[in-house]
Amino acid sequence: MQFTSEQRLDDAVLEREFTLGEIPGILWTPGSASTSAPAPLILLSPPPLGLRKAYPRLVARARHSAADGFVTATIELPGSGDRSRLTAAEQALADLRRAMEAGEPVSDEIIDALILPLVDKAVPEWQAALDALLSLPEIGGPVGYSGGVISIGTRLAVVEPRISAAALFAGSFVPRAMFEEARQVTIPLHVLLQWDDEGNDRQAALDLFDAFGSKEKTLHANMGGHTGVPQFAGDAAAQFFTRHLK
Repeated sequence: MQFTSEQRLDDAVLEREFTLGEIPGILWTPGSASTSAPAPLILLSPPPLGLRKAYPRLVARARHSAADGFVTATIELPGSGDRSRLTAAEQALADLRRAMEAGEPVSDEIIDALILPLVDKAVPEWQAALDALLSLPEIGGPVGYSGGVISIGTRLAVVEPRISAAALFAGSFVPRAMFEEARQVTIPLHVLLQWDDEGNDRQAALDLFDAFGSKEKTLHANMGGHTGVPQFAGDAAAQFFTRHLK
């Protein structure tokens, strides 16, 4: 991990951009975190828009978490921002748009081609980032994961024992193979669903929630579209992490 820039935000949060190999990322550290009092960590998974486009919402989430005493970090997803495109996923995205514009059902083949290569590449990168982040003296455990794509969070919850709790956004298509992985998830979950999300299969999201094997799992469903998440939904997720990471 190499830090490339830093700035102090007006609420004493230190924002540092970094690279991990070819992967860009951003780390936000509250003033309360120190080598003598390392803070818990929340991994903020961005939407597949690129970090620059997603920055306003990411920094808002990071500052909210910093006020609760958490360090937060994000990395650029494969195929997003300035990173090399995933050829199969690009073709699947074009097929998805054609199907939706024609009012046709989105096939399992399209969903698999769109999501599974992203999951396969993103999860090891998150694990490498976690290795680097936990080597910093001001960061300690436990670790939480927050955001979408929900299939990435599902896979991480299965394979990464250092993640103790996850808040997942059910706002993306889910491959059928992920339902079996969901049954292996045991950590506490907080799942957010926008009921009128035009780009999401609501029933698949409900089925995935039902499949999760966690003894503690909560579904927060709100009226509105993909970008209409109410402020209080973020407050509920923050309370979830305070319960499980502090």
